[in-house]
Amino acid sequence: MAELRVPNCRHCQHQLCTKRVPIFSTLGDDELSQLVSLIIHRTYAKGETILTEGENGQGLTIVNHGSVKAFRSSAEGKEQILYIFSAGDFFGEMNLLREQEARYSVEALEPVGVCVVHRDDFRQLVREYPEIGLKAMEELSQRLDRMETMVQNLSSADIEVRVGMMLLEFARKYGQDTPQGRLVNLPLSREGMASYIGVARETVSRKLGQMQDEGMIGLVGTRKVLILDEKALLGSLD
Repeated sequence: MAELRVPNCRHCQHQLCTKRVPIFSTLGDDELSQLVSLIIHRTYAKGETILTEGENGQGLTIVNHGSVKAFRSSAEGKEQILYIFSAGDFFGEMNLLREQEARYSVEALEPVGVCVVHRDDFRQLVREYPEIGLKAMEELSQRLDRMETMVQNLSSADIEVRVGMMLLEFARKYGQDTPQGRLVNLPLSREGMASYIGVARETVSRKLGQMQDEGMIGLVGTRKVLILDEKALLGSLD
């Protein structure tokens, strides 16, 4: 891990990572400059641990570039992926109000850069700009809504529902429209996707192949999917 803290950091001025985060969207350029001066930049290699379940977090961590997975490990060592965070997403929000142990581990899925705002600095920002606190509450509320929907769908015995929901989520976050359909860069391997929706790896591969045969999707290598018929994919969730 590499770390850097520089007032008025050029890295953030170039990338404007803070502007990509919903909770900071109401801030003007001068206010963002103040926020940037508080940020610590860290970089991680693929597979490197960013946060370990059970340790005390230091504050809010924003994903500047790359993607990470948040997961828990069972007593048997089996991994369950809970979230995929990419550029503009954040984690560690539970530590902003009080110090507590992390409820999950976070690992880099690729080379990743993050921006960390320590708890005391964030609290001071909220005192000066209360709208940041309101935006944080809105974003967390939306995250809870998405989690409730995910839990409901994942509780379904229908594997097609689970896979379809996952593909639509990835399409929203990682997809790009093309003349043929929406091309999605998958953030997870087949094994990772299986962990994410709680099924066997072979089940994911089989279901993706079936969806391709039915004309819903096209498989492009091992890490890309072309959404050919979104209506049919949505229909699988009914």
